[in-house]
Amino acid sequence: MSKESSTSADIPLADIPGLIRIENAGKEELTAHCMELTHAVYPHHQVYGQYCTIHEYVDCPPEQAYDYLRQGHHLEEWTCSLRDFAPTGTPGLWVGRDRLEDDTRIYCKVLANPEAMTVDYHCSWDQGDKLWMIYLMRVVPARLVLDKPGSVITWTNCRHPYYDDNPHPDLAPRPDRPWVGDYWDLFYAGHTVEMHNLKAILEHRHRGGLPVGSAPARTVTR
Repeated sequence: MSKESSTSADIPLADIPGLIRIENAGKEELTAHCMELTHAVYPHHQVYGQYCTIHEYVDCPPEQAYDYLRQGHHLEEWTCSLRDFAPTGTPGLWVGRDRLEDDTRIYCKVLANPEAMTVDYHCSWDQGDKLWMIYLMRVVPARLVLDKPGSVITWTNCRHPYYDDNPHPDLAPRPDRPWVGDYWDLFYAGHTVEMHNLKAILEHRHRGGLPVGSAPARTVTR
């Protein structure tokens, strides 16, 4: 068979180093290896070093939770510090303030998929040309995974290299302004607070028969 017509089924898995499968390890060896990877205590860098993922059950229909998240202006309600969003001259791109630091602008664009109920916030401090702070969220029907009504919401953030090195220090409002990456070790705790905010808002409005979403505070361009 020519190289062009070969498929993955023709490539022996035994030739790939590092694979651990029941065929080459056996049940006992596989179980022992998993036990070695399971610890009572984990170093901070192993848990929060490159990725930050949190999740929460929310007693609100998944369609309503997704619709709330996909409308980016709601970030002003459930996040701790993102405020005053307004459209820019670029379609889909909004700019607001991150009150975590004084005089800090944050740009945001929302990419949502209604079929998968994923909502990705593409953000950045100081400039809107390269949105590198990516917040990946997904709404899962709780009926599918927990066999009860409501939603399971997951949220993942990856440690982009720019968190460690500001690519545009000249755009900072002042030379001594801390950088967003300085807060990375607090991302898990901070995002957990925000997820609890999100849960509280959605559940309060849903249980009270209120509209889950709200209108944007600002619609003028700047």
